[in-house]
Amino acid sequence: MLGRRSRALNDANGSPDSGTQAAQEKEITADAAGVMLGPREGEKIVGGGIDATLKVPKSHPASTCSFEVRVPPGYDVGAHVHTEGEEVFYVISGTLDVLAFEPIDRDIKDWHAWKSADGKTYIRGRPGSFLYVPPNVPHAFGNPTDEETVMFFQSSAPGGHDNYFKELSKLLVDSHGKPPESDMVALREKYDIIQLTQLHPGLEAQGA
Repeated sequence: MLGRRSRALNDANGSPDSGTQAAQEKEITADAAGVMLGPREGEKIVGGGIDATLKVPKSHPASTCSFEVRVPPGYDVGAHVHTEGEEVFYVISGTLDVLAFEPIDRDIKDWHAWKSADGKTYIRGRPGSFLYVPPNVPHAFGNPTDEETVMFFQSSAPGGHDNYFKELSKLLVDSHGKPPESDMVALREKYDIIQLTQLHPGLEAQGA
């Protein structure tokens, strides 16, 4: 109540803060537009094990990038951390191993063997499984099956995850799934990714 009353008094007094906020809200409302897309519509980012359909970029304006992602058999993003931004994963079809916690030992090379201080381990996600990742929390996903998995993915990590996907896809295609480590390090630094375990681009990319 005090917060509402204070804002009301500020508005009544014509404070600079209320005027600025109103101008910003008007600008956002004027520039923003709704987005309606049918199945598989959106910008395609494909290659090197990456198969993502960008639904809404952060530049829309939006607070996150939103994607439909098709995860090929054998793909493992590798455990990693973002120091800024949040991410959400939701399994639509197929099977996806997922993890989001701080492990007792980050040096274990396979995140499937990780365990948290309170006993958490990865889960084998099915349709309807959900993952929320705040900043600085290690997370990972991988498709352990021989069939494609589809998930909905949102990210507010710096730089725009659509741009990261595009650069990663090109790098994986150009290197036939085996990019130089120095190139991967530079790409991850650019997009606030601290890699903890190895990325595996999937069976198709490795055989390209």
